Amino acid sequence: MKLSPVEPYLYLVPSFIIFITFVFYPFINTIYVSMYTTDLRGRVKDFVGLQNFIDLFNSPAFYNSITITFKFVLMIAFPSVLIAFILALLANNKLKGNRIYETMFSLPMAIASAPATAFWSMAFNQTNGIINYVLGQEIQWLTNPDYALIAVSIVTVWLSIGFNFIFLTVGLRNIPTELIESVSIDGANYLQKFRYIYLPLISPQMFVVVFINVIGSFQAFGQIKLLTEGGPGDSTNVLVYSIYQEAFKYGRFEVACAQALVLFVIMLCVTLLQFKFEKKVVHYD
Repeated sequence: MKLSPVEPYLYLVPSFIIFITFVFYPFINTIYVSMYTTDLRGRVKDFVGLQNFIDLFNSPAFYNSITITFKFVLMIAFPSVLIAFILALLANNKLKGNRIYETMFSLPMAIASAPATAFWSMAFNQTNGIINYVLGQEIQWLTNPDYALIAVSIVTVWLSIGFNFIFLTVGLRNIPTELIESVSIDGANYLQKFRYIYLPLISPQMFVVVFINVIGSFQAFGQIKLLTEGGPGDSTNVLVYSIYQEAFKYGRFEVACAQALVLFVIMLCVTLLQFKFEKKVVHYD
């Protein structure tokens, strides 16, 4: 039976409905609300145009949140990928007990952020925490502004390692063993194999992992909420958490929407920059 020309498009209707309901409409509504004042329930009141954005860019607290956000991204995205890559290289060696190490390294991916954060909260305890016990000091990890962002970053890196490890391990195992054996016979040492074989051939997977980690770092929320709630002294008040506070703590939904749009533009620019950089460092051949 011949299909109707319209029938293939009917199968796309559920996807379009979901996209419009959960992506397109909220985005348009965010733009709309950002140009009004709102009451405590988020209902729009008076049209103010771009005034919310003007107030935002005149706010030192907003610039502080942006600065902390970029620090947070840098402290997470690249260290988590580097650590996962080193672990993937170790697991890629044909050693006895490799399966055990693979399970250990990928375990963080199987643990939800809430229980993982609860564990790390106990580990960071000033008096009874295992980290201070090992270091032999009483560092105020979660209550000192100098250490709070570091503590949250450690937790986030740990949560990210599992996914990164699995993705990079798959990439390493797709490298032909014949190629590795050939360059080994030619006298290439490990550093030369790493530079001329491993890095170029795994660069597509590496790019995807870096991309996902950068975007995920901009959106990190749960561990900040559970560990520090943006404190102490706004030292961990990244832009996502600031949006949450403005909307649900202070009832300033218009400010939250304006911040959300700024975050969207920042993430869009970072994404475009990453894809422009991709052409120079990623090898698909």
